[in-house]
Amino acid sequence: MDVYQKTVRLRNADVDMHRRLRTSTLLTMLQEAAIAHVESIGMGREKTLDRGLLWIITLQRLSVRRMPVYDETFTISCWAGRTMHVLFPRYYRLTGENGELLVEGSAYWALIDQANHELQFPDAWGITIPGTVTGLESPLPRAPRALALTENTEFTVPYSYIDLNHHMNNVHYLDLAEDVLPADIHELPLKSMEIEYGGEARLGDCIHLHWGRLGNSFFLTGEGEKRMFRVRLEYEAAGEARI
Repeated sequence: MDVYQKTVRLRNADVDMHRRLRTSTLLTMLQEAAIAHVESIGMGREKTLDRGLLWIITLQRLSVRRMPVYDETFTISCWAGRTMHVLFPRYYRLTGENGELLVEGSAYWALIDQANHELQFPDAWGITIPGTVTGLESPLPRAPRALALTENTEFTVPYSYIDLNHHMNNVHYLDLAEDVLPADIHELPLKSMEIEYGGEARLGDCIHLHWGRLGNSFFLTGEGEKRMFRVRLEYEAAGEARI
C-alpha cells in the first residue's frame, strides 16, 4: 500500500476547550497511521519490536491551515519517502470531507536497538519501507529555530505519561509545552509546529523547561541529564484567526 488512509470522527476526548483537535492527540493519530502503514506492508512488530527494535521520531513538523473541530470527520493520509541511510522520511495530510486541506506535515523516523538505543541500518535487519512520490509532499522537518529564553520551570514525569517503552511518550512533550504557555494564546489557532526529539525521560525524572516568546511564536526546550526536546510553536495573529 503506497498511501495509507484512515477516516476519523472527532470525539469529545480528542479536542480542547476551544473544540479544536488537541496537538498531542493529532500527533498520536499520525503515529498510529504510520504504524498501521508499516504493518500493512509486512513490516510490523514481528520485524521490529519482537526483534528488539524500536521506532523513534527524531524531527517533526506540521503546517496547520485549520485544525479539525469536535464532531468533524476527516481523512488522514500517510506515506513514506525514500529511506536515507538510517532515516525514514514520512509525510502526512489531513483533508476534510469536501477535500479541504486541513493539516500537512512530515517527520523523520528511525530504528534503534532497544538494548543500547543505538541507531540501526534497516538493511542489516531486512527492513524495507518502499518510498512513494505523490507530488503532495510537505517540506521535510528541520531543527526548530531558537528564540531567547526568558522563562523556566521544572516538571516531574508522572506515571500517566509513560508508554510501553518505559519512557515519557513523545506526544506528551507537546502537552507539557502547551501547558506552560499563557492561557490566552490558546484562543488563537495553531499555525505551525517544529519539534526535535532528543533524550528520553523516564518515570520520576525532572525536566527543566526553558522558553521564550516573540510575538505569537514560542520556543521551548526541555532538559534533564541531556536535552530531551526542543519545540517551536507559532499561533495565528488575531486577525488571521479561523476558528
